[in-house]
Amino acid sequence: MGCPMIRCRRLAVLTVLLLLVAGLAGCASRKTVTRIPTDTTTDLSGRWNDTDSRLVSEEMIKDCLGRPWINKFNEKNNNSQPVVIVGTVQNRSHEHINSQLFTKDLEKAFINSVMVQVVASKQEREEIREERTSQQEGMTEKETIKPFGHESGADFMIQGSINSVKDEVKGKYVILYQVNLELIDLRSNQKVWIGEKEIKKYVKKSSFSL
Repeated sequence: MGCPMIRCRRLAVLTVLLLLVAGLAGCASRKTVTRIPTDTTTDLSGRWNDTDSRLVSEEMIKDCLGRPWINKFNEKNNNSQPVVIVGTVQNRSHEHINSQLFTKDLEKAFINSVMVQVVASKQEREEIREERTSQQEGMTEKETIKPFGHESGADFMIQGSINSVKDEVKGKYVILYQVNLELIDLRSNQKVWIGEKEIKKYVKKSSFSL
């Protein structure tokens, strides 16, 4: 049998350790939530986020609309606005990126420019056509039925990809994101604009984490 005093000391030390672990776990589980403006630039993980999507789309569309193709189109079409459709933007990066969020930011940037018109995507058109079909089935007042054959055809499609390269060593890494976009004339398949935007982030991991 061991000495009762030694056993008591061991028990006391074990109790203190258990209380310390419980306290750390409790601190780790606490969360503080603060609401911030949606246009605030935030970057916690270093990964692609909503701020990157918004800023890249705005800058690239501004560059796109400042190029000669739009003036040439206006001259040939009595100053009418070109109609644009946003096609597929492929995620070829090393991480999960919601490319649909980026395509919506592209649409928003185009529309807010008031220089072009934007038509619905392929998936959106399918749902709209289903609704138009249902209106023909006798349940909708005739005066409010929307007929087929009046959709606006796009003059140009924009499509592209999001790419990335990651270089990591000893808890530090650099991520390079490269976004490539191309605007294509749907009549001739000619590429009238090619844009590229790069974002580089340096991330240093914390030496202590729970």
